[in-house]
Amino acid sequence: MSAAAPVLESTAASSAWKTAKPKQLIRKVGVLGAGTMGARIAAHLANAGIPAVLLDIVPADAPADNKPARNKIVAGALDALKKSKPAAFFEPGLARFITIGNFEDDLKLLADCDWVIEVVAENLDIKRALLKKIQPHLRKDAIVTTNTSGLPVGHIAADMPDDFRKRWFGTHFFNPPRYMRLLEIIPTAEADPALIATIANFGDHRLGKTIVAAKDTPNFIGNRIGTFAMMSTIQAMQQMDLSIEQVDALTGSAMGWPKTGTFRLGDLVGVDVLAHVAKNFFATVKDERSDVALPEFIAIMLERKWIGDKVKQGFYKKEKDAEGKEVRLGLDWKTVEYRPSERAKFPALEQAKNIDSTADRIRTLLQGDPKKDKAAEFYWRTLPGLWNYSANRVPEISDDIVEIDRAMKTGYNWELGPFEMWDAAGVPETVAKMKEAGIEPAANVVNLLASGNTTWYKDDASVPSGRLQFDVLSGSYKPVDAPAGTTSVEVLKKAHGVVKKNPGASLIDLGDGIACIEFHTKMNALGGDIVSFITQNLKSGSDAVSNFDGFVISGDATNFSVGANIMQLLLGIQEQEWDDIDLEIRAFQNMTQAIKFCPRPVVVGPYGLCLGGGTEISLHGAARQANAELYMGLVETGVGLVPGGGGCKEMTLRAVDAAARVRESGRGETVEVMEALRRNFETIAMAKVSTSALEAHGYGFLSPSDGISMNRDRLVTDAKSVVRALADSGFVPPSPRTDIPAPGENALATLKLGVYMMREGEFISDHDQKVANWVANILCGGAVTPGSPVSEQYLLDLEREAFLSLCGEKKTQERIAFTLKSGKPLRN
Repeated sequence: MSAAAPVLESTAASSAWKTAKPKQLIRKVGVLGAGTMGARIAAHLANAGIPAVLLDIVPADAPADNKPARNKIVAGALDALKKSKPAAFFEPGLARFITIGNFEDDLKLLADCDWVIEVVAENLDIKRALLKKIQPHLRKDAIVTTNTSGLPVGHIAADMPDDFRKRWFGTHFFNPPRYMRLLEIIPTAEADPALIATIANFGDHRLGKTIVAAKDTPNFIGNRIGTFAMMSTIQAMQQMDLSIEQVDALTGSAMGWPKTGTFRLGDLVGVDVLAHVAKNFFATVKDERSDVALPEFIAIMLERKWIGDKVKQGFYKKEKDAEGKEVRLGLDWKTVEYRPSERAKFPALEQAKNIDSTADRIRTLLQGDPKKDKAAEFYWRTLPGLWNYSANRVPEISDDIVEIDRAMKTGYNWELGPFEMWDAAGVPETVAKMKEAGIEPAANVVNLLASGNTTWYKDDASVPSGRLQFDVLSGSYKPVDAPAGTTSVEVLKKAHGVVKKNPGASLIDLGDGIACIEFHTKMNALGGDIVSFITQNLKSGSDAVSNFDGFVISGDATNFSVGANIMQLLLGIQEQEWDDIDLEIRAFQNMTQAIKFCPRPVVVGPYGLCLGGGTEISLHGAARQANAELYMGLVETGVGLVPGGGGCKEMTLRAVDAAARVRESGRGETVEVMEALRRNFETIAMAKVSTSALEAHGYGFLSPSDGISMNRDRLVTDAKSVVRALADSGFVPPSPRTDIPAPGENALATLKLGVYMMREGEFISDHDQKVANWVANILCGGAVTPGSPVSEQYLLDLEREAFLSLCGEKKTQERIAFTLKSGKPLRN
């Protein structure tokens, strides 16, 4: 198969805005079109605290004098947003930022919008008519963009006035906009670079997006590469006679792709949506891979309306068997009929599960013999095509390889982009095998190797991004662009080095007198290595405290921490090593106290899953700088335990302090204390987990003064800035408190009564009641006289007593074992 060589030329419009200065503020945004994408864009604007106007058409049968009827479509979209799963809003109350209306009565609402986004049907005539309709109602400096995924951006506004076209370009969000980090910016030749820079800056800082510069070519970057990857995967499936289950296993987490695999993901996104993007691809793209096509079985699925999860059947279907049990069916693509789903088995994939590094897994899987190993055969059929296709798209769809890799990582949730995968597999080795198989390598990779180089990327600690990329236009390496303020612990590790480490954690110099403690266990589970590392480095008199002005606890992993290592705990319980467990609880408590009372400020930067002990670490920081996507909770009750590392203690302090701000002279039994205590009790006893950092504020896990970073790539920099500010302002650590007014016996009786009523109503089990009563006992400081002064250590002792007692309960042990096996809680 011949690989076409691209014309090496750069489009100035695609990159001129990168050096331009943002021109204006974005304070209000109009969204035209309340379909799934438009409505969710409006919701994410609300998440950022930006008022949004959401407009759509008037139903054909709506009376002229009936406003609710005329807004029926847009009102229905807003209602759907409030109920959507996964949640479109950080918290439901943010819907108040959205004002709804229609295209006939409410265009005046656009008059004070700084940015207007067109998100209507992919029909050129409809889009052009709407632009002409809204133009008289817009401010003269309003930026107008399109979210089209297929039509040429410049062509849509070709008939608009010159001044309008200067404010017009493409902004392509990926669905769902809250969760998919990619925002493709598609400049036009006439667009003002400063206005493009305005939206790029806003998208980065306020919306948390990774900005990728795309060219005005069919499907832009993400969908161009993604559609080809999916269609070539289906082609390989048919050639090798594989099942959809086998393909999903091969195209899942083993390759660093979403664990859903190709077809399960297709059901989630919608088979109709995938088909629409694919049809646009085939209609508009004319390149060297015209052999890929939309398979006939998908056309049949569309005819039958088997379009995925939204209709409860697509590539997969669930139904009840004769005994009422749920059975999953899979589609036989040859007959286009359902049959019982099969579990795919590939020995190579089973072995690869033991390899933590995605790059190492890819390299290992490709080392198999394609003649004997089905997995290796599949990868050698698909990956060379993906690599060649991606390489041939530079500079057609992008001026460099970085934008393609970023688009696939943030728009399709790949861990590595195509060029990073190629580096992982070994460029010279794979090119040699491609030639042996009669596959002609892309011209750009030939040029890479001809220049004496062997990788698309090189590490270089002297540049802000920490990496160089091979620039196909110049034939040499240049720094990978990194917007100011975006970085990672890995980059800073290369620049400043690792101060010390053990198997569980590392101390990394971030520069400017600040260090970072990073975890690196599986799922960042908290074991003895992490506990001892934090305690030793943050205690008064340690080398770290002497050499640094402050600390960040954060990292680059997918999750901050899933909590304590309960497998280790269960083994100790089974061996009845009660003294050892007691020492481990004390050590964990000593660790969290070391964080709280460290002579230097410690700022915790939680992100992703931050559960159990991870939340306890966060609660004890001098401050927190959280990523917006934060799933935080004290979840120990789910396995029949209580927070034992100071979590209950800190939630008691928050309740008491919140009440004191309302009534300074109050004792521990005031109405204010009781209300705050009740909220915190419910949060812990029900193992509530926030679905965002904003919701974590509401649960009391984050303080009102704690910051939120919308962009994950800015979290470490933002947290470091907070530490630096605390250190520069003369940080003084708190002293252990000994005068906490305990809520006491009256509050305890009230909480226990509520638990009793829940049990009587059969909402909870006997063991739930026992666990909840222990939580109440800790939060109230035991059955003491209300207002009795107690110390932090006293509350920690109550936690330890409860934790140890519950470890001895058979039902707690059953819960721990069940969760370890299934990943789900057991109600017993």
